[in-house]
Amino acid sequence: MTESQTRYLAFLRAINVGGHTVKMDELRKIFEQPGFSNVETFIASGNVIFETVSQDTGGLESQIEARLRASLGYEVTAFVRTDREVYATASYPAFSPAQIEAAAAYNIAFLKAPLTQTAIEKLMTLKNDIDDFHVHQREIYWLCQVKQSDSKFSNALLEKTVRSLSSLRGMNTIQKLVKKYPAA
Repeated sequence: MTESQTRYLAFLRAINVGGHTVKMDELRKIFEQPGFSNVETFIASGNVIFETVSQDTGGLESQIEARLRASLGYEVTAFVRTDREVYATASYPAFSPAQIEAAAAYNIAFLKAPLTQTAIEKLMTLKNDIDDFHVHQREIYWLCQVKQSDSKFSNALLEKTVRSLSSLRGMNTIQKLVKKYPAA
């Protein structure tokens, strides 16, 4: 990475759904077309690492979404974070170590913008003995005490409740990304 470039991680929502399958080689090529460098994908679930001189995260999200729409023919939402932001997300103490250890699943929902107070209050009405939530900046931390498939909570319910698109990732995936791509 050159000094003038920043490493970003793009978390893509709905890249391989509804009968659509995008090969990771194709996804890398789509990201290389606008001039992003050192493009890599991380597991086949819409995690793309790239470098660019741009510092405009919102502009990068719009550019990536437009490029994906033009190349794939359908909408894919991008949530872009710097490597430092991903590190901060992974290390943020949303829950105690004991709570995390006792849980069956620990996930993070990436958002475009921080939630309004009203959206946070609506989300917190979904807390129960199985699901717990914590909101910090542009992320929602979700701790699930049982297998996710046994919970009534889902990404669809999350988006309906907070009226915002999101992309969920397991904390294990985020921690692996931080380890492989440490903040510069």
